Amino acid sequence: MADALPPTALLAAGDEPELVRSPATRYVAVLGAGAPGNEEYYRRMALVSDVARSLVRDPAAPEVSVVEGQYWYPEGSAPVGIADFYSVHPVTDLSYRLMVAVDAATTADDVAAARAAAASPSDTAGDVLEVVDLPEEDVVQVMHHGPFADELATLDRLGRFAAGTGVARSGPHREVYLVAYTAETPQDGLRTILRDPVA
Repeated sequence: MADALPPTALLAAGDEPELVRSPATRYVAVLGAGAPGNEEYYRRMALVSDVARSLVRDPAAPEVSVVEGQYWYPEGSAPVGIADFYSVHPVTDLSYRLMVAVDAATTADDVAAARAAAASPSDTAGDVLEVVDLPEEDVVQVMHHGPFADELATLDRLGRFAAGTGVARSGPHREVYLVAYTAETPQDGLRTILRDPVA
């Protein structure tokens, strides 16, 4: 199945659910836990964005602003599918990784230097920053338009598509935030790729 799937760009998805091949990507990332959308979540989002900007070596390169989230529940939790990812367990139980794609040659030493150079006001000593490589993998994905509170209906469509295609979620749920946002941003104009690795 994998070899026959069409590739997708990291920042591309259609309005209809699809089964595609996601590219291998290196990220700078920060770990967190708890419900998305709280003060700590936004602080970590600002931190990883600041460090990613500091990693850009080419001053003519476009500003880095696309943050991706990877979400999972603690080991031993009852399994959840694509459609019910946010409705089985309390979202306060979530662990997450907020990430920004970086050059494939980026090292942990590069990240440490960029963190020091960024001197982000959002940085704290307890933040764990890391280099993370996600492999090329089969995913189901769809574009979600608008508020995060409405994602349940979009995830339901994506889950029904996956079940009809004969695949199931095989790793952490992913979301790609194509529109930069803060706690104060009106959510009607947001565009978010909902993406799940499948097998």
